[in-house]
Amino acid sequence: MKVENRKPEQQKEQRVDVRLDGVRKLFGDTVAVDHVDLDVYEGEFFSFLGPSGSGKTTCLRMIAGFEEPTAGRVLLRGKDVSRLAPYDRDVNTVFQDYALFPNMTVLENVEYGLRVKRYPTDVRRARAADALRMVRLEGFDKRKPSALSGGQRQRVALARALVNEPRVLLLDEPLGALDLKLRQQMQIELKAIQQRVGLTFIYVTHDQEEALTMSDRLAVMNNGRIEQVGTPAEVYEKPSTAFVAGFVGVSNILEGAAARAVTGTDGAFTVRPEKIRMVDRGAAASANECTATGTVREVIYVGSYTRYIVALDGGGELVVTEQNTNVSSMDALEVRGRAVRLVWEQQHNRPVETATQSE
Repeated sequence: MKVENRKPEQQKEQRVDVRLDGVRKLFGDTVAVDHVDLDVYEGEFFSFLGPSGSGKTTCLRMIAGFEEPTAGRVLLRGKDVSRLAPYDRDVNTVFQDYALFPNMTVLENVEYGLRVKRYPTDVRRARAADALRMVRLEGFDKRKPSALSGGQRQRVALARALVNEPRVLLLDEPLGALDLKLRQQMQIELKAIQQRVGLTFIYVTHDQEEALTMSDRLAVMNNGRIEQVGTPAEVYEKPSTAFVAGFVGVSNILEGAAARAVTGTDGAFTVRPEKIRMVDRGAAASANECTATGTVREVIYVGSYTRYIVALDGGGELVVTEQNTNVSSMDALEVRGRAVRLVWEQQHNRPVETATQSE
């Protein structure tokens, strides 16, 4: 399957900061990355999204210089850096564990890279202070990392990378150690910082909400290959494969006889749960709508919404989600076992390639 990696319309005149050209990486007999072609544009917040073992972190490490590609090239601003050491590349990396020096103050941690490069004291202090202002940590310069919250330590690590003024900032699941509420706050903060500094950010995550929240574009990876590249809306609303549909959010996939009962053809298609309405069995559907009858097999009450799993009379099942605007948990649970009709607009059906089709 050929994956389209087109440039967003608004970025036509921007240049490519990072290019992966036929990149392949083997660890012994294991293929970690399998012929990846990708362009990341200047000033983009770009994310690699995928499950563990999909190759996303290996791609990031090859861009950083921590791994050499077995085949193919890594280019930064058109220069082949495939065999260059990390310190010879105009990139910096922020890791999940932050790697702060516990015996140093916040200011000393931030300016450490400049000290190694032998910048004068006044220059590195001024640049470190600027970096701390970028991440809104003014006044924290004399504290030790142990006196900071998880979110504050993450911002110190970010400031330490920004102070070096890299062309590209690489972030390897930097929010993974934070609790859910703080992680959601930091997603917004991190995107705001990226927009303020205007750098190219390349972000690795297995969390689809993170990728959808922050990215200008993202690549969904699976088994060492890119399944789809696009904006968050494109990837969510128009998944090109069954894997993307199932991994990015919750989706329904019908194929074979189950698909034929709905659309008249065996071709696999996906439809998102929030696009489907659950109505009385006797209700009719209009000419531009798809419909299927079935029985509510399970009800999962999740507070703000309820998820209904409906076993279809024509085979297969569909998941439906509804907001609980005026529904209590007891009301929702009473629907279990009820015969219903599902209705949705035909435009929400997206043909997808399944594993069976691609073999």
